[in-house]
Amino acid sequence: MTLVLKPGTAWHDVYARCLDVAPEAFHDDRVLNHWGGLWRRDGRAVPDVSPVDGTAIAGPPRVDRATAGRAVRASVDAHRRWRHVPLAERKARVSAVLDALTAHRDLLALLLVWEIGKPWRLAVADVDRCIDGVRWYTEEIDRMMTGRTPLPGPVSNIASWNYPMSVLMHAVLVQVLAGNAAVAKTPTDGGVSCLTLATALAAREGLPITLIGGSGAELSPVLVRGRELGCVSFVGGRDTGARIALSLADLGRPHILEQEGLNCWGVWEYDDWELLGRQIRATFDYAKQRCTAYPRFVVQRRLFADFLAVYLPAISSVRFGHPLAVESPDDPLPDLDFGPLIDDAKAKELADRVDEAIDKGGVPLYRGSLDDGRFLPGQDTSAYFAPVAILAPPPSSPLFHAEPFGPVDTIVVVDTEAELLAAMNASNGALVSTISCGDEATARRLAAEVRAFKVGINRPRSRGDREELFGGLGASWRGAFVGGELLVRAVTQGPPGERPPGNFPEYTLLP
Repeated sequence: MTLVLKPGTAWHDVYARCLDVAPEAFHDDRVLNHWGGLWRRDGRAVPDVSPVDGTAIAGPPRVDRATAGRAVRASVDAHRRWRHVPLAERKARVSAVLDALTAHRDLLALLLVWEIGKPWRLAVADVDRCIDGVRWYTEEIDRMMTGRTPLPGPVSNIASWNYPMSVLMHAVLVQVLAGNAAVAKTPTDGGVSCLTLATALAAREGLPITLIGGSGAELSPVLVRGRELGCVSFVGGRDTGARIALSLADLGRPHILEQEGLNCWGVWEYDDWELLGRQIRATFDYAKQRCTAYPRFVVQRRLFADFLAVYLPAISSVRFGHPLAVESPDDPLPDLDFGPLIDDAKAKELADRVDEAIDKGGVPLYRGSLDDGRFLPGQDTSAYFAPVAILAPPPSSPLFHAEPFGPVDTIVVVDTEAELLAAMNASNGALVSTISCGDEATARRLAAEVRAFKVGINRPRSRGDREELFGGLGASWRGAFVGGELLVRAVTQGPPGERPPGNFPEYTLLP
């Protein structure tokens, strides 16, 4: 079977559509930054390649610290004007942006495919979750803003690359809806064109959104410690999040710091294997490159044979490859579980970690091959990684205590409830966990001892949208919890002395 690229989906075709839709934001050779209400050809354009097949694509235009400082000061000025715009007008403008995003939904999704390697189904879902989620806020914002006012300064957003629309753009639009200007740093590893197009559509409606590219280390003093910022929102790894938390410690500034954790799935006194097999297959969506992925299974020893009987067929049935490769030009885009990792360096790092874990005693239960993937003839596959499962990873391996952010599972076998809980709490806090257990009372008793913010009983948990609260325990989160009304409360001011729910250090937030 020889695959071909779906006609009309090549990068040059997709980028040409960006030039046509938003010529103010895209030039032939680069994308622009947006600040002070203008699109600017500043910063150093960094060449980039798509993880999909190595195609050269637009990279983020990286500004220096001084330029970022000017951009933030311009955002402060915009914030002072925007916070006085009536809520009804803010709702109307944000709704107009959502209509524009809907009109260009497929283009935004194609950009996500090329820039971060999402399969078509998941790329579309990322765009739709942003649109549908923010539209819900436009319907609910009146009651959420009762007795509340915008922050004194704009919200600064620093987010990882994996969900540009449903996490970063969603948050920015809600922040603006609540009366704040928003500053967003383009993720260094991908998503610049998608976010640029979305920002262009928002800027046309007069929304006070700043979008700049740059190194996190270079811009952190401005985007984290800038005196006139009202709030800092971060989504990313623990090391960077810890540095940001430390830099905020003496400021008393509202913040939302979502960080990684090893999300675990425990199996104890369980027998619905058909259901679990389907759930295991679904955990491989987007190659587990998400904060609520499940890369660790903790299994009762006497159930291990039954678990393996459903686990191995599930992992071996995962479909991966080039997200835009089809058998015939008229075929729909393939329904894959995942495409590439974010880049070839991540694939190499993961391969090294797997080899190291096995060399030190981990048992390779399953090791897939790129030969099982769907690829174009002769394409670059350096960013792809086939699924792997390792039994009993050695404690010295990073795979033992940290999420791999790739399609690698580790499995731990236990004999007692105490061992189950110890194994599930290996990373000092997580965002989500699940207990598969036939007795609900036992499951809930165990769930209460798992250090994860959300624990599913016989089903996975996710970040959630709209009404659902989201946060983390331990080192997986710092600052205000979000979701539903709490997302609005995190970026607005309420009654004097109010302290929103969250994981805050032992100091008082300034009013």
